[in-house]
Parts: sequence; structure tokens; C-alpha cells
Amino acid sequence: MKDQQRLRPGVKLGNYPQRPPNGDGRVERALAGMVRGIRPPPAARRGSWRKFLRRVNSHCDALAGAGKNRLGDYIEDARRQLHNNGLTQPAIAQAFAVVREVAERELGMRHFDVQLIGGWIMMEGMLAEMRTGEGKTLTATLPACAAALSGIPVHVVSVNDYLVTRDAEEMGPVYHALGLTVGAITEEMDPDARRKAYACDITYCSNKQLVFDYLKDKLALGSGDPGLKLKLESLHSDQPRMDRLLLRGLYYAIVDEADSVLIDEARTPLILSAQGQSEEQMKVCRQALFLAGQLREGSDFMLHPRERQLELLDRGEQRLKEIAEPLGGMWSGERRTRELVSQALSAKHLFLRDKHYLVRDDKIQIIDEHTGRVMADRAWERGLHQMIECKENVELTSNRETLARISYQRFFRRYLRLGGMSGTLDEVSGELWSVYGLGVVTVPTDQPIIRIQRPDRTYRRAVQKWTAIVKRIGAVHKRGQPVLVGTGSVEDSERLSRLLKRVKLHHQVLNAHQDEMEAEIVASAGEKGRITVATNMAGRGTDIKLGPGVKELGGLHVIACERNIARRIDRQLAGRCGRQGDPGSYEAILSLEDELVGLYFGDRMTHLLSVFGRKNRPVPRWVSSVLIALPQRLLERYHRRVRHELLKVDDQRGKLLAFTGAPE
Repeated sequence: MKDQQRLRPGVKLGNYPQRPPNGDGRVERALAGMVRGIRPPPAARRGSWRKFLRRVNSHCDALAGAGKNRLGDYIEDARRQLHNNGLTQPAIAQAFAVVREVAERELGMRHFDVQLIGGWIMMEGMLAEMRTGEGKTLTATLPACAAALSGIPVHVVSVNDYLVTRDAEEMGPVYHALGLTVGAITEEMDPDARRKAYACDITYCSNKQLVFDYLKDKLALGSGDPGLKLKLESLHSDQPRMDRLLLRGLYYAIVDEADSVLIDEARTPLILSAQGQSEEQMKVCRQALFLAGQLREGSDFMLHPRERQLELLDRGEQRLKEIAEPLGGMWSGERRTRELVSQALSAKHLFLRDKHYLVRDDKIQIIDEHTGRVMADRAWERGLHQMIECKENVELTSNRETLARISYQRFFRRYLRLGGMSGTLDEVSGELWSVYGLGVVTVPTDQPIIRIQRPDRTYRRAVQKWTAIVKRIGAVHKRGQPVLVGTGSVEDSERLSRLLKRVKLHHQVLNAHQDEMEAEIVASAGEKGRITVATNMAGRGTDIKLGPGVKELGGLHVIACERNIARRIDRQLAGRCGRQGDPGSYEAILSLEDELVGLYFGDRMTHLLSVFGRKNRPVPRWVSSVLIALPQRLLERYHRRVRHELLKVDDQRGKLLAFTGAPE
């Protein structure tokens, strides 16, 4: 801990501090895990929590009723203790007491004891699992302020620009009262504005904006030791690169929704690219799609939807050679032809409109499959994006030339200290430790959870499922109880909307088409009689407050329309109700025709087991367990393997670039 007590900028850390790219491998993390298992750090032990809380509360008692001047003296004393002693437990306890007092005075919100525990866990470089609705935004102010008061630059990382702006503005009064500066990074900001925001004591930013800004700095710095380069350059250059860098280095990051950022997003590398040139790109894409349309699934090619891959069969390769030959030119090359047509087949069969992307303002915008949100700044690589643009008859963007790339795993391991929080971490705790060296500690809820978990119902056919869902929504709505329905795709949310309109049930729809209204729609989902249909995003990060009289009706009722690709995402949806001791209920209404079932079991197996269910009645639970629960676990394992392979390739690439002296 001594090495991490002093993370302040200075001569020792250099001008752009970060962990070495290839430091702390799996063996080192495994050994550290054994030591941690024998004797966990104090912040991970419940017995130590009471001692820590006593320390915080003793300072809080001294601050009770203190005037403005006395509070100011206490703030300066806390700052002095952190500067002189580093991030020791007594200094952290004093800082937390100050932050708690300031938050109550400035925001009217006083940190609960469980939030103090969560803040201490993050301060110690671990991840806090705090249930949905436990106030993670306010909790983050504790470690952020303690680190910033000690002189450590802090990045608070969130999942999108809306949450970045909201959290920075809402928590701003606490930071300002403590004499700290706070900045927020959003997509539209120019380099000077970004540089100014990163220069603040605490900077709120999304994971995407942060990593892309880091890659821009890496391009400016080149290969080798950036600290040494910057020192030498500052001695003789009139325009040193230090003045052009965006970040100050990677000191301490607090990652909100840590499982989403560190796990779900980690399947895709971040690529910084520049526009390339291709005059005949549209013609080539159209020809590739035409050729792909001549091939037949099963005889010429096989689809593997689970892996999102396809296999061109021998017969397909022979047929492709025959139909491409008359086109001549570039289509004379068999390898090039095979690659282009395989890309076109993927665009036609594996990437579906309103599921993987939507068309907005004559542009293709990718939908995040984990959240249902649009990723407006993302594009598929290796020509796939242009192939889909041609498929949808929208204007083609230019091919992009890769300038720099990095995975989330590789990036976040470079912070000198890393902490975070989320409501769903337990299922991926092993991977978080093996990849990032981050331990997961579950924090108890402030109030007992009284959410009612109703039994799942699984029907043979999708039409039976949707009929049951509409009927269930109508029954709950009749009592005046608000309903939130979670769907797996934009297409499903709009299908359900059409069914609800037929029976004249007024409702709100939230999917990638309405993402700008996300917070407004979700915040009102707890009002009496409200029906909200939402994709997986379900307003993650936005509190759903119950309207007057709703508690007496049983609180918010949540219905899941299908199982997601990970159990964590199912838990996130369930966590939208029954928050902070409020009543609420959750149920899943599924079918054997859901996509998750089809990925692992063919129609024959599904039909064979579906005979155990009577017409218009749910199938037995053991059938749904086999056909739904098992595929979900297999898919989790597959995605874990994909992330592992990406990290392995990224590390190997990093070592090769380091050997050749090329920039990342």
C-alpha cells in the first residue's frame, strides 16, 4: 500500500504516469489472489467496517452544528492529513466525514453507512457491488474527494455522455464547497476544452471518450518512455508536446457500472482511425452483395449466429468462382472475392436492422446489444460498416485507416489505482480479478429488500408469450400499478407496442429511437398507472421513484420478455424495482422460440421438448431450465473466452510493437 499512498503528480511519477503496458501478468495476479484470500485487505472485511465507521462517525460528531469557518478549517485539516500521511485509513475516515457533512449541507443528502463502506472499498482499489438504487452516484464523491484533496487527479468513468454531464452537475456543489475543480468530457468538445476539463481535480468522462483521448495522446507521444521524452523535449523545444496532450496521465479512476465497462464492452477493441479513400467502394459493395445473393444457406454456406460467423462451403466456393468470373477485374482474385462476399453475407444474414443497428438520418448507427443504446461514434471495421450501408441504400462513409487501437482490458490496467462499483459484479468476480487484479466486495443494502420474485413462465410459441405478456400488463395496469417491460431488441419493443395499441393500453416506448428521452421516460416509469416498454437499457443509472399511492399498490412491477446473454443483465432489469426498501415485483415471461434458445438448440430439439407443454399453457419448469438457463450459461462462457482471446492478442501485439519500437 505504501507505493500507492502517494500518487500525486511530481518528479517521481513523471509527466505522464501510468503502469507499464506489460506489467503484472496472470501469474503475479494469481499469487496476489492467494495472499488476498488468506488475509483480505481491511476494506474487504466486515469486522474492519465497524472500526472504520466509528472513526468516520467520531469526526461527524465533531462537525455537527459547526459554522462555515469551522467547517473550512476542518476541510483544510483533512487536506493536510492526506498530503502528509497519504491515503491511510485515519486520513480517509476524516475526509469521508467532511464529504458527508458537505453533501448534507449542499445537496440535502447524507451518506448512509453502507455508502461510506462502498466508498472505502473503491478508495482501496477494489470494486463495490452495491444493489441498484443504493445511491452509487453519491457514493463516488467519497473516494473522488478524498483522492483529489490529497492532490491525486481523479477520473470518474461512466457509460455515456448524459450520465457524465448529469453526475458532474449534480455533485458539483460538493466539490466546489471543498475547494475542488470538476470537469466533464463530452463528445462535442474541442481539444482545448478537453485539456481544460482533464486539468481539473476531478474529471467525469465516458469510457469511450477517455480511451480515444488516451490513444490520441499515445500517437503524439510515440513509442518508448513518454516521461523521458517529455522531459528532454521541454528543455529545448519551443512547442513541447506536453502542451498538446489531453490527459495528465492515468492516476486514479473510479468506474461506474464497472461490469458494463470492464466486461461487456471488453469484447470490442477501441480503434482510432482516419478517413481513407476508395473511389469505387459503392460499386464493389453492390457487386459483393449481388454475388452473396446468389448463394444459398445450407448448400453454399453455413451460419453460426452464436459466434456471429459464417462458413463458406466447398460447393459455395466453386459456385462463387463461376458467378464472379464474368465480372473480371478485381473479382478474378479468388481470395479477395471470398473475403468480400463473406463480408457481404455477414451484412445480409448476421447483422440485422433494429437489432444490431438502426438507420437514422440516412446513417447506420450501431446499437449496443448490452444496453440497447445507440453508439453514434462507432463503426464496424474491415469494410463491414460500408457493406451494411450499401445494403440499406444510405450514403457510404469512407473506409477508415487504423491509427491506434487498444482493448479496455489493456487500457484500464494502466491506471496506478483503479476502483469502481456496480449492482451486478458477483457473477464476473473471477474474471475481474484475473484480468484487472480487482477484488469484488458485496456491500449490504441500507434497507432490507422486499421485492417479490414471481415464477418464470415459458410458452412453446412466441405468439403465446406475447399474448400472455399483454394479458399480464393489462391485469397489473387495471390495479393502477406501474409496469416496466424489458425487451431484448428494438424490434421486440415495437412489436409489443403495436399489440398494446390494439387493446388500447396507453404506454411509453424507450429504445434506441428515443434514447435522447431516456432519463425522462424512465424517471416517470414509477408513476401510478404508467406502462413503459424499454429495451435492455431500462434507464440504467436513472432512479425510478414511485409516485403517490404506488407503494400501497405493490410498487413497480417489472416483466422480462426474454433472457439476456448474461444473468447479470437479468439482475439489472429486476433491480429496477424494489429499491431502497420499496415494494416491487419481478417476473419473466418467455418462449421456446426466443433467440437464446435458437442459438444452442435446433428446431428439432425445441419441438421435441415442447410436447411436454399443453396448448396455451406454460411448459414444465425443467424444460425451460434445460432450454433457457443452460444456453445462457454457455453463452456467458463463450463471451468470456472471446474477451480472453482479445486480451491475449492485444498483449502479444503490444509486445511486438514494443520490440519494433512502433507506437501503439
